[in-house]
Amino acid sequence: MSSVLYDVPGPKAIIRNRILGVLTVLVVLAILGFFVWRLADTGQFTAKKWSAFTYTNVWVQIGEATLRTIAAFVVAAVGALALGFVLAIGRLSDHAWVRWPFTAVIEVFRAIPVLVFMFLLYYGFPVIGIRMEPYWAVVIALVCYNGSVLAEVIRAGVESLPSGQAEAGYAIGLRKAGVMRLVLLPQAIRAMMPVIIAQLVVTLKDTALGFIITYPELLFYAKYIGAQPTVGSPIIPATIVVGAIYIALCLLLSLVATVVEKRLRRSPRGAVAGPVPPLAQGTTDTSLIVAQRGLGKHDATSI
Repeated sequence: MSSVLYDVPGPKAIIRNRILGVLTVLVVLAILGFFVWRLADTGQFTAKKWSAFTYTNVWVQIGEATLRTIAAFVVAAVGALALGFVLAIGRLSDHAWVRWPFTAVIEVFRAIPVLVFMFLLYYGFPVIGIRMEPYWAVVIALVCYNGSVLAEVIRAGVESLPSGQAEAGYAIGLRKAGVMRLVLLPQAIRAMMPVIIAQLVVTLKDTALGFIITYPELLFYAKYIGAQPTVGSPIIPATIVVGAIYIALCLLLSLVATVVEKRLRRSPRGAVAGPVPPLAQGTTDTSLIVAQRGLGKHDATSI
């Protein structure tokens, strides 16, 4: 049997692919083994290097740093989603005097790196008499950057939908706001959910940039522990521990996103209507039209 996109590999191709797969796995294992050997050879697995993590107070501080990371991420994620929706709707406006300012804001926010944003908020604003806490400098910078990126994601999702979706909404009497809210945005969000979640993962990881402006999150505390000579300056063990926590947080976020995506797919509003049977010639009964089209009572007057 053959596929529409490619021919099914024959016996020789299957053997070649298996050999290449085995070689790839061996190369990856060899690289990982080399790094582990170098870590062991330089004493990174000695008891002194890991002695800092035998103290309860260290784990308490790591837990507090993790909570500060989550606190910055949650507020930044909610703010970025809200800003993304506002900017996307503004950019999709039919009025040029609305569309162009929103487009300019999106392009400016996307062009400025997050770290530069944080520096500007934390070190630049005091020059003009505005002092900002590290927490808010991190959150606002993440909101502005990720909100502009999500705005483009949402806009692309809406514009990728067939034009018939919007036309059907207008046909039953909805205004553009109703078409956007009830027809286009729900479909666009479901379609772009993987990209939105990927951007939220980036937001979570970008909270680590806050250590440069002294925000006491995970990376900040890892650097602090790694600089303590009394426990052997365990910079690599501290990085491994913090990296594992970041991986766990990202996996947890992906799990939550998967659950949300499945529930959205099971939502009645996400169901796709089946084919509509043709009306009998000369039929003018509004109730019959409403029943066949699956419209609500409030839409019957627009037919």
